[in-house]
Amino acid sequence: MTTLPAAGPAASTLAGPRNVPPLGSFNATLLGIEIKRRFRNRRTLFFTVAFPVVMFLAFGLQYRDTSIEAGRTVAQGAPSVAAFIMISMAVYGAMMASTSAGGAVAIERQLGWSRQLRLTPLHPAANISVKILGGLSIGLVAVLATFATGLVIGVRLPIHVWIEAGTAAWLGSLVFTAMGLMVGYLVPSENVMQFMGPALAFLAFFGGLFQPLDQMAKPLQDIGVWTPTYGLGEIARAPLSGEAFNWLAVGNVILWLAVFGVGAALAFRRDTKRV
Repeated sequence: MTTLPAAGPAASTLAGPRNVPPLGSFNATLLGIEIKRRFRNRRTLFFTVAFPVVMFLAFGLQYRDTSIEAGRTVAQGAPSVAAFIMISMAVYGAMMASTSAGGAVAIERQLGWSRQLRLTPLHPAANISVKILGGLSIGLVAVLATFATGLVIGVRLPIHVWIEAGTAAWLGSLVFTAMGLMVGYLVPSENVMQFMGPALAFLAFFGGLFQPLDQMAKPLQDIGVWTPTYGLGEIARAPLSGEAFNWLAVGNVILWLAVFGVGAALAFRRDTKRV
């Protein structure tokens, strides 16, 4: 007759807390898989990389020789209206990339992948970090593609403007990663794009990405300054205009990052308890 081993110190050790690898299992292999998965999604690539470029060519190409400064031409060194539109479209592409990365959480929840990950040593913070970096990788490509298109059609800017505007558009899109995560944990996957599509179009229009805010009616301007796209667009275009630092835009970005970040954390906690 087979004798089962008696419960003792060895059994207690087996039942002890699970060892979590360093950095909560965050590693280059996991990040590489996430980035490859993002770049294999052709629909995401179209709306985050190709679509902003098409929009820029459609609305910006005709203004490449039109100055945004009164009394100074583009030939005399003034920035063009095309440069203004180029930066706005770069912000739009980075914003779409970041939001889609966060919204992918809803699909993983529906497929049961989130539940499977909780059975592994992967820490939730490491999983979220991977998704953020995956979204930033596509966002960087979106910004570079839009800027490269501008360079090809003749947009000329000082080197520091390219770097500062591109960095602001890229890293500022973290606001929309937080928004995508919050929506991804709150809304069923089949409704995510139905909600996010119109919401992003609304935010881009009323935030001044498709049309300068000062060209809208006063009531629309009053609404626009409260949208999360307003702050990011103003900060990204600030190096171009050379105007005084807009603290209202900075406050806008900080406010919405806090709102979406806290909302995503609460939604994640609720989802974890339920599953």
